[in-house]
Amino acid sequence: MLLSAASALVAAPARADGAAIDRALRRMLAGDLDAQRDALADLANPGAVPGLIAMLFWLEEPIYPAIGAVLTKITGASPGPAWFDWMVWQQDHPEFPAHPGFDRLLEDLYVGLDPQFARFVRAGIAHTIRLEEITWGGVKVDGIPALDDPALLTADTADYLNPDDVVFGAVINGQARAWPMRIIAWHEMVNDRLGEVPLSLAYCTLCGAAILYDGRVPGRDQPFRFGSSGLLFRSNKLMYDRQTDSLWNQFTGRPVVGALVGSGVELTPLALVTTSWQAWKASHPHTTVLSLATGVSRDYGPGVAYRRYFASPDIAFPAAFSDRRQAAKDKVFGLRLPGGVKAYPLDRFAGGAVINDRVGLQNVVLIGDAAREDIRAFARDAEELSAAGPGQLTDGTHIWQIDETALRGPQGRTLPRLPGHIAYWFAWAGYFPDQY
Repeated sequence: MLLSAASALVAAPARADGAAIDRALRRMLAGDLDAQRDALADLANPGAVPGLIAMLFWLEEPIYPAIGAVLTKITGASPGPAWFDWMVWQQDHPEFPAHPGFDRLLEDLYVGLDPQFARFVRAGIAHTIRLEEITWGGVKVDGIPALDDPALLTADTADYLNPDDVVFGAVINGQARAWPMRIIAWHEMVNDRLGEVPLSLAYCTLCGAAILYDGRVPGRDQPFRFGSSGLLFRSNKLMYDRQTDSLWNQFTGRPVVGALVGSGVELTPLALVTTSWQAWKASHPHTTVLSLATGVSRDYGPGVAYRRYFASPDIAFPAAFSDRRQAAKDKVFGLRLPGGVKAYPLDRFAGGAVINDRVGLQNVVLIGDAAREDIRAFARDAEELSAAGPGQLTDGTHIWQIDETALRGPQGRTLPRLPGHIAYWFAWAGYFPDQY
C-alpha cells in the first residue's frame, strides 16, 4: 500500500531490546517479496504481533497472506485477511504489546510520509494509548486545516444558508453563534471566541461527534488552540495543541501522547446543540454565523463533505465495539457526568420527547427532536418535568421556560444546561462499554 514511503527505511539502527524483531521488520520494509518472506521466519513470536499487523498497512498485497498465516500461528486467532480486521482484534488483545523499538519504527515510517509527524510520534515519547493503535488518516499534519478566529456574518446577511442546513449552536454569556456543518466538516476544528470565552469546536466526522471545549485550563496562562494531526485512534481524530504538540483524544478532551501526558490537564466541554439553521435563527435572531470567506478553497455546498461516509452504514477505520444493540453508525446523545455516563438513541426522541432520568449522581431531564437531531439536557431536582407547550416544561405546578443555558422556573430558580453531545454508537460504545 505504502511501499514507496517504507522503502526508505533500509538501515535505521534498532534498539538492543527487541533488536531481532526490529531488524526483521525493517528487512520486510526494505526488501522484495522474497526478502519479506525470508524475514517472516524471524518474526514468529508474540513480541512481533503489533509489528506484523503494522506491516499489513505499510506493505503491499502479495505478502498479506503470509503475514496473516504467521499472525494466526502466533495468536491462534483468525479475525480476517486484512489490516482492518487485525487492528480491530488487536484493540481487544493488549496481552500482545509492541516490541521495544516499535516507537522508533513508527517514527521512521511516519516521517517518510511527512517529516512533521515526528512532532507527535517518536522514540521514547510519553503515551497513555497504545502507539500500535494509532493510524494514519490519509492526510499530512494540518492537511485538514483548522479555522482560527473565522470571519462572521449576522443572521440576516447569511444568505448562503438554507433553512434545513445543519448547524452547531451555542450561547455563552448572552452571545449566540452557529457553526454550519457544511463548513465545519471540511475543517473539523475551529479556534474561536464567544462571550469573551476562548473555545475550540472539535468535530470528528468519523465518529459523528461535535464537541465544544473551553480553551481555558486552570494553571495554564494561555488558552489552548488546536490543529488536526492527521492521525487517528480507534477511528477518532487525534487533535494536537499548538503550545506543546501533545496529541489529544477528541472524544475525551484529554492529552494521550506527548508532553502533557500525566499532567492532569483536561478540557471542559461546553453546551452545544445540533439543529437546523431555521430553528436556530428563529430562537436566536441576533446570532452570528460563520462566513464562507474561510481563506481556504473548498466546496461548501450542503452535504458535499464526507457525503459517501455519512450515507454508508460502515466505519472507515478500525474500531472495536462489542455492544450490538445499536448499529455502528446509529446516532446517540451522550452525557458524561460525575459518577456515571449514559447514551440515548436518537430514535427515543422521535416526534419530540421529554425524558426524566438519573445519570451518575445527577437527576437530568432531556428534551429532544430526532428529526433535527436537536437534543438538550438539563440538571433537575427531585420533581419530574413534562412538556407544557412550545419552549416550556411543567413540574405539575409551575412552568419552566427552556433557555439555551438553563431552565428558568418560579421565584428565579434555574436548572443548568448540561454539556452532552451526539456521536455514532460505535464511538460511544467503544469508549464507554455497557453505558447505555
